[in-house]
Amino acid sequence: MNAPNDNTAAEGLRGWWASPPRPGMQRLINPWEYRHLHVSGVTRIAGGSVAVAAGVVCLSYGVYGWAAFFLGLGALNLAGGGWYLNVARSAPART
Repeated sequence: MNAPNDNTAAEGLRGWWASPPRPGMQRLINPWEYRHLHVSGVTRIAGGSVAVAAGVVCLSYGVYGWAAFFLGLGALNLAGGGWYLNVARSAPART
């Protein structure tokens, strides 16, 4: 009744995060986003563009604190989206 557990698949949060296997810095990418890198990259770039636009609007009204927040958020999203697209472009072709 209590057979040994022959399941070699990793379990729990650590196992979920480790699948699919990926090297180095790419482990920082959420697994769902890693499986859909192109879509996630384009979405981050679109969101970053909206945040930068909101930051520019805040600058035009002189609300510098919010402008800094939105411009920083936009810059991070644009950088992340560019990184995702770069990783997607450098991935080996599927067979």
